[in-house]
Amino acid sequence: MKWEDLRKSRNIKDQRGQSSGRQSSANRGSSMQGSNMGSSLFWMLLGSGGGKGKWLLIAVVAFMLIGGGGSGLFDLGFNTDNSTTTNQTTNTNFEYETSNADVSDEEYDFLAAVLGSTEDYWTEEFARYDLDYRYPTLVVYTGSVQTNGCGFGTTQVGPFYCPADETLYIDLQFYRDLTTQYDAPGDFAMAYVVAHEVGHHVQNLVGTMDQYNAAIRQLSEKEKNALNVRLELQADYYAGAWASFVEGEGILESGDIEEAMQAAHAVGDDTLQEQAYGRTVPDSFTHGTSEQRQAWFMRGFENGTLSGGDTFNEAID
Repeated sequence: MKWEDLRKSRNIKDQRGQSSGRQSSANRGSSMQGSNMGSSLFWMLLGSGGGKGKWLLIAVVAFMLIGGGGSGLFDLGFNTDNSTTTNQTTNTNFEYETSNADVSDEEYDFLAAVLGSTEDYWTEEFARYDLDYRYPTLVVYTGSVQTNGCGFGTTQVGPFYCPADETLYIDLQFYRDLTTQYDAPGDFAMAYVVAHEVGHHVQNLVGTMDQYNAAIRQLSEKEKNALNVRLELQADYYAGAWASFVEGEGILESGDIEEAMQAAHAVGDDTLQEQAYGRTVPDSFTHGTSEQRQAWFMRGFENGTLSGGDTFNEAID
Protein backbone atom coordinates (compact mmCIF):
# COMPACT_ATOMS: atom_id res chain seq x y z
CA MET A 1 0.00 0.00 0.00
CA LYS A 2 1.48 3.32 -1.06
CA TRP A 3 0.23 5.04 2.06
CA GLU A 4 2.98 7.65 2.04
CA ASP A 5 1.09 9.30 -0.84
CA LEU A 6 -2.06 9.77 1.24
CA ARG A 7 -3.12 12.89 3.09
CA LYS A 8 -2.58 12.43 6.81
CA SER A 9 -5.53 13.12 9.05
CA ARG A 10 -5.05 15.50 11.94
CA ASN A 11 -7.99 13.98 13.84
CA ILE A 12 -5.62 11.69 15.68
CA LYS A 13 -4.45 11.88 19.26
CA ASP A 14 -1.31 10.28 20.60
CA GLN A 15 -1.75 8.89 24.10
CA ARG A 16 1.04 6.34 23.92
CA GLY A 17 2.70 5.87 27.27
CA GLN A 18 -0.20 7.52 29.08
CA SER A 19 -1.70 4.51 30.86
CA SER A 20 -4.99 5.11 32.63
CA GLY A 21 -3.67 3.09 35.57
CA ARG A 22 -6.93 1.18 35.82
CA GLN A 23 -8.23 -2.10 34.57
CA SER A 24 -11.12 -2.15 32.15
CA SER A 25 -14.30 -1.23 33.98
CA ALA A 26 -16.59 -1.94 31.06
CA ASN A 27 -18.99 -4.78 31.72
CA ARG A 28 -18.41 -7.57 29.30
CA GLY A 29 -21.73 -8.82 27.94
CA SER A 30 -22.08 -12.53 27.27
CA SER A 31 -22.72 -11.88 23.60
CA MET A 32 -24.16 -9.10 21.47
CA GLN A 33 -26.14 -10.21 18.49
CA GLY A 34 -29.60 -10.86 17.09
CA SER A 35 -31.84 -11.78 14.17
CA ASN A 36 -33.31 -10.07 11.12
CA MET A 37 -34.53 -6.63 11.97
CA GLY A 38 -36.91 -5.81 9.16
CA SER A 39 -36.76 -3.43 6.25
CA SER A 40 -36.43 -0.21 8.28
CA LEU A 41 -32.95 -0.89 9.66
CA PHE A 42 -30.94 -0.61 6.48
CA TRP A 43 -32.76 2.32 4.95
CA MET A 44 -32.41 4.26 8.13
CA LEU A 45 -29.06 4.43 6.49
CA LEU A 46 -30.13 7.58 4.75
CA GLY A 47 -31.59 9.16 7.87
CA SER A 48 -30.00 10.73 10.91
CA GLY A 49 -29.66 9.05 14.30
CA GLY A 50 -31.75 10.00 17.30
CA GLY A 51 -30.92 9.92 20.98
CA LYS A 52 -28.21 7.64 22.23
CA GLY A 53 -28.88 4.76 24.58
CA LYS A 54 -26.38 2.38 26.09
CA TRP A 55 -23.06 2.66 24.37
CA LEU A 56 -21.24 -0.31 23.05
CA LEU A 57 -17.58 -0.78 22.44
CA ILE A 58 -17.48 -2.37 19.02
CA ALA A 59 -14.17 -4.17 18.69
CA VAL A 60 -12.80 -5.79 15.58
CA VAL A 61 -11.49 -9.01 17.12
CA ALA A 62 -13.90 -11.61 18.43
CA PHE A 63 -11.28 -13.57 20.34
CA MET A 64 -10.34 -12.27 23.77
CA LEU A 65 -7.25 -13.90 25.24
CA ILE A 66 -8.28 -13.17 28.81
CA GLY A 67 -9.32 -16.51 30.23
CA GLY A 68 -12.70 -17.93 31.07
CA GLY A 69 -14.84 -19.99 28.79
CA GLY A 70 -17.99 -19.96 26.73
CA SER A 71 -19.25 -17.03 24.76
CA GLY A 72 -17.41 -14.42 26.83
CA LEU A 73 -14.26 -15.06 24.86
CA PHE A 74 -16.07 -14.10 21.69
CA ASP A 75 -17.74 -10.94 22.87
CA LEU A 76 -16.69 -7.97 20.80
CA GLY A 77 -18.54 -5.31 22.65
CA PHE A 78 -19.04 -3.94 26.11
CA ASN A 79 -22.14 -2.53 27.69
CA THR A 80 -21.53 0.35 30.07
CA ASP A 81 -24.04 0.51 32.86
CA ASN A 82 -22.57 3.63 34.45
CA SER A 83 -23.08 5.96 31.53
CA THR A 84 -25.29 8.99 31.39
CA THR A 85 -23.33 10.66 28.67
CA THR A 86 -23.78 13.17 25.93
CA ASN A 87 -22.53 12.49 22.47
CA GLN A 88 -19.63 14.63 21.33
CA THR A 89 -20.42 15.59 17.77
CA THR A 90 -17.80 18.20 16.99
CA ASN A 91 -14.54 17.40 15.27
CA THR A 92 -11.34 18.03 17.16
CA ASN A 93 -8.09 18.45 15.29
CA PHE A 94 -5.26 17.13 17.41
CA GLU A 95 -1.63 18.03 16.91
CA TYR A 96 0.89 15.26 16.62
CA GLU A 97 2.52 14.42 19.94
CA THR A 98 5.44 12.19 20.73
CA SER A 99 6.15 9.59 23.39
CA ASN A 100 8.74 7.02 24.30
CA ALA A 101 6.39 4.08 23.79
CA ASP A 102 7.47 1.14 21.68
CA VAL A 103 5.58 2.29 18.60
CA SER A 104 7.40 3.86 15.69
CA ASP A 105 6.52 7.23 14.22
CA GLU A 106 6.11 5.41 10.92
CA GLU A 107 3.32 3.28 12.38
CA TYR A 108 1.66 6.37 13.78
CA ASP A 109 1.93 8.20 10.46
CA PHE A 110 0.51 5.13 8.74
CA LEU A 111 -2.63 5.30 10.89
CA ALA A 112 -2.95 9.02 10.20
CA ALA A 113 -2.71 8.35 6.47
CA VAL A 114 -5.30 5.57 6.48
CA LEU A 115 -7.67 7.65 8.60
CA GLY A 116 -7.22 10.60 6.26
CA SER A 117 -8.10 8.43 3.29
CA THR A 118 -11.28 7.19 4.99
CA GLU A 119 -12.21 10.82 5.67
CA ASP A 120 -11.82 11.65 2.00
CA TYR A 121 -13.85 8.66 0.85
CA TRP A 122 -16.73 8.96 3.29
CA THR A 123 -17.01 12.72 2.84
CA GLU A 124 -17.39 12.13 -0.88
CA GLU A 125 -19.76 9.20 -0.46
CA PHE A 126 -22.01 10.94 2.07
CA ALA A 127 -22.26 13.94 -0.24
CA ARG A 128 -23.83 11.68 -2.87
CA TYR A 129 -26.79 11.32 -0.49
CA ASP A 130 -26.80 14.98 0.58
CA LEU A 131 -25.36 14.01 3.96
CA ASP A 132 -22.50 15.52 5.89
CA TYR A 133 -19.75 13.22 7.09
CA ARG A 134 -18.46 14.09 10.55
CA TYR A 135 -14.90 12.94 11.08
CA PRO A 136 -14.16 10.52 13.92
CA THR A 137 -11.14 10.87 16.16
CA LEU A 138 -8.51 8.15 16.44
CA VAL A 139 -6.69 7.69 19.74
CA VAL A 140 -3.44 5.72 19.74
CA TYR A 141 -2.70 4.35 23.20
CA THR A 142 -0.61 1.77 25.02
CA GLY A 143 -1.87 -0.61 27.68
CA SER A 144 -5.19 0.90 28.69
CA VAL A 145 -7.31 3.91 27.90
CA GLN A 146 -10.34 5.74 29.29
CA THR A 147 -13.02 6.66 26.79
CA ASN A 148 -15.58 9.44 27.04
CA GLY A 149 -18.67 7.31 27.47
CA CYS A 150 -17.66 3.68 26.94
CA GLY A 151 -15.67 2.95 30.08
CA PHE A 152 -12.09 1.69 29.93
CA GLY A 153 -10.45 -0.33 27.19
CA THR A 154 -7.26 -2.36 27.24
CA THR A 155 -4.83 -3.81 24.75
CA GLN A 156 -6.55 -7.20 25.11
CA VAL A 157 -9.77 -5.75 23.70
CA GLY A 158 -8.13 -5.01 20.36
CA PRO A 159 -9.06 -1.99 18.24
CA PHE A 160 -12.52 -0.65 19.03
CA TYR A 161 -14.92 2.19 18.29
CA CYS A 162 -16.83 4.11 20.96
CA PRO A 163 -20.05 5.67 19.61
CA ALA A 164 -20.40 7.96 22.63
CA ASP A 165 -17.30 9.99 21.77
CA GLU A 166 -17.14 9.04 18.09
CA THR A 167 -13.60 7.79 18.55
CA LEU A 168 -11.54 4.82 17.38
CA TYR A 169 -9.07 3.42 19.91
CA ILE A 170 -6.03 1.45 18.79
CA ASP A 171 -3.02 0.07 20.62
CA LEU A 172 -0.50 -0.53 17.84
CA GLN A 173 0.64 -3.71 19.55
CA PHE A 174 -2.27 -5.16 17.61
CA TYR A 175 -0.47 -4.29 14.36
CA ARG A 176 2.27 -6.70 15.36
CA ASP A 177 -0.22 -9.22 16.73
CA LEU A 178 -1.79 -9.47 13.29
CA THR A 179 1.47 -11.02 12.11
CA THR A 180 2.53 -13.01 15.16
CA GLN A 181 -0.83 -14.26 16.48
CA TYR A 182 -3.26 -14.06 13.58
CA ASP A 183 -0.99 -14.88 10.62
CA ALA A 184 -2.22 -11.76 8.82
CA PRO A 185 0.86 -9.68 8.00
CA GLY A 186 1.03 -6.59 5.84
CA ASP A 187 0.10 -2.92 6.08
CA PHE A 188 -3.19 -3.39 4.28
CA ALA A 189 -4.26 -5.98 6.84
CA MET A 190 -4.05 -3.21 9.44
CA ALA A 191 -5.68 -0.75 7.07
CA TYR A 192 -8.63 -3.13 6.84
CA VAL A 193 -8.88 -3.12 10.64
CA VAL A 194 -8.97 0.69 10.75
CA ALA A 195 -11.49 0.85 7.90
CA HIS A 196 -13.72 -1.68 9.68
CA GLU A 197 -13.80 0.46 12.82
CA VAL A 198 -14.53 3.54 10.70
CA GLY A 199 -17.38 1.47 9.28
CA HIS A 200 -18.89 1.41 12.77
CA HIS A 201 -18.60 5.21 12.85
CA VAL A 202 -20.57 5.32 9.60
CA GLN A 203 -23.21 3.13 11.21
CA ASN A 204 -23.31 5.51 14.14
CA LEU A 205 -23.76 8.59 11.96
CA VAL A 206 -26.55 7.21 9.81
CA GLY A 207 -28.51 5.77 12.74
CA THR A 208 -27.83 2.06 12.40
CA MET A 209 -26.26 1.88 15.84
CA ASP A 210 -29.27 3.49 17.51
CA GLN A 211 -31.70 1.09 15.88
CA TYR A 212 -29.45 -1.84 16.69
CA ASN A 213 -29.30 -0.84 20.36
CA ALA A 214 -33.08 -0.50 20.49
CA ALA A 215 -33.64 -3.85 18.77
CA ILE A 216 -31.40 -5.99 20.97
CA ARG A 217 -33.36 -5.11 24.09
CA GLN A 218 -36.21 -7.26 22.79
CA LEU A 219 -34.12 -10.23 21.69
CA SER A 220 -32.83 -13.46 23.17
CA GLU A 221 -29.09 -13.96 23.45
CA LYS A 222 -29.10 -16.14 20.35
CA GLU A 223 -31.00 -13.49 18.40
CA LYS A 224 -28.71 -10.74 19.67
CA ASN A 225 -25.72 -12.70 18.44
CA ALA A 226 -27.25 -13.15 15.01
CA LEU A 227 -28.06 -9.43 14.71
CA ASN A 228 -24.57 -8.44 15.81
CA VAL A 229 -23.12 -10.62 13.07
CA ARG A 230 -25.07 -8.54 10.56
CA LEU A 231 -23.81 -5.32 12.15
CA GLU A 232 -20.21 -6.50 11.90
CA LEU A 233 -20.52 -7.78 8.35
CA GLN A 234 -21.85 -4.41 7.29
CA ALA A 235 -18.74 -2.79 8.78
CA ASP A 236 -16.68 -5.26 6.73
CA TYR A 237 -18.63 -4.20 3.65
CA TYR A 238 -17.85 -0.54 4.40
CA ALA A 239 -14.16 -1.41 4.77
CA GLY A 240 -14.29 -3.00 1.33
CA ALA A 241 -16.04 0.04 -0.15
CA TRP A 242 -13.20 2.22 1.13
CA ALA A 243 -10.67 -0.24 -0.35
CA SER A 244 -12.34 0.25 -3.72
CA PHE A 245 -11.83 3.99 -3.34
CA VAL A 246 -8.11 3.72 -2.63
CA GLU A 247 -7.72 1.35 -5.56
CA GLY A 248 -9.20 4.05 -7.76
CA GLU A 249 -6.69 6.49 -6.28
CA GLY A 250 -3.81 4.24 -7.35
CA ILE A 251 -2.78 3.53 -3.77
CA LEU A 252 -3.06 -0.25 -3.74
CA GLU A 253 -0.16 -2.51 -4.55
CA SER A 254 -0.05 -6.13 -5.60
CA GLY A 255 -1.11 -8.36 -2.73
CA ASP A 256 -2.91 -5.69 -0.69
CA ILE A 257 -6.40 -7.11 -1.14
CA GLU A 258 -5.06 -10.55 -0.26
CA GLU A 259 -3.68 -9.08 2.99
CA ALA A 260 -7.09 -7.70 3.90
CA MET A 261 -8.76 -10.99 3.01
CA GLN A 262 -6.34 -12.89 5.22
CA ALA A 263 -7.06 -10.54 8.11
CA ALA A 264 -10.82 -10.98 7.59
CA HIS A 265 -10.31 -14.74 7.59
CA ALA A 266 -8.18 -14.61 10.74
CA VAL A 267 -10.88 -12.85 12.80
CA GLY A 268 -13.78 -15.03 11.66
CA ASP A 269 -15.66 -16.56 14.57
CA ASP A 270 -15.33 -20.10 13.27
CA THR A 271 -11.57 -19.77 12.77
CA LEU A 272 -11.03 -18.28 16.22
CA GLN A 273 -13.21 -20.85 17.98
CA GLU A 274 -11.62 -23.75 16.14
CA GLN A 275 -8.17 -22.51 17.11
CA ALA A 276 -9.16 -21.95 20.74
CA TYR A 277 -11.38 -24.96 21.40
CA GLY A 278 -11.06 -27.32 18.48
CA ARG A 279 -14.75 -26.91 17.67
CA THR A 280 -17.30 -24.21 16.81
CA VAL A 281 -20.56 -23.07 18.39
CA PRO A 282 -22.41 -21.17 15.64
CA ASP A 283 -25.08 -19.76 17.97
CA SER A 284 -22.32 -17.91 19.83
CA PHE A 285 -20.92 -16.21 16.71
CA THR A 286 -20.89 -12.43 17.05
CA HIS A 287 -18.93 -11.24 14.02
CA GLY A 288 -19.47 -13.83 11.31
CA THR A 289 -17.51 -16.71 9.87
CA SER A 290 -14.26 -16.21 8.02
CA GLU A 291 -16.05 -16.87 4.74
CA GLN A 292 -18.78 -14.35 5.52
CA ARG A 293 -16.34 -11.66 6.53
CA GLN A 294 -14.28 -12.13 3.40
CA ALA A 295 -17.38 -12.20 1.21
CA TRP A 296 -18.82 -8.95 2.55
CA PHE A 297 -15.47 -7.19 2.37
CA MET A 298 -15.19 -8.25 -1.28
CA ARG A 299 -18.77 -7.19 -1.95
CA GLY A 300 -17.92 -3.74 -0.66
CA PHE A 301 -14.76 -3.69 -2.75
CA GLU A 302 -16.71 -4.60 -5.87
CA ASN A 303 -19.57 -2.15 -5.25
CA GLY A 304 -17.69 0.75 -3.72
CA THR A 305 -20.84 2.48 -2.45
CA LEU A 306 -22.63 3.15 0.82
CA SER A 307 -25.93 1.69 -0.28
CA GLY A 308 -24.84 -1.78 -1.38
CA GLY A 309 -24.29 -3.32 2.06
CA ASP A 310 -27.74 -4.28 3.28
CA THR A 311 -26.69 -7.06 5.61
CA PHE A 312 -29.90 -6.74 7.61
CA ASN A 313 -32.36 -7.68 4.88
CA GLU A 314 -30.32 -9.94 2.63
CA ALA A 315 -28.98 -13.44 3.08
CA ILE A 316 -25.50 -13.08 4.55
CA ASP A 317 -24.12 -16.44 3.39
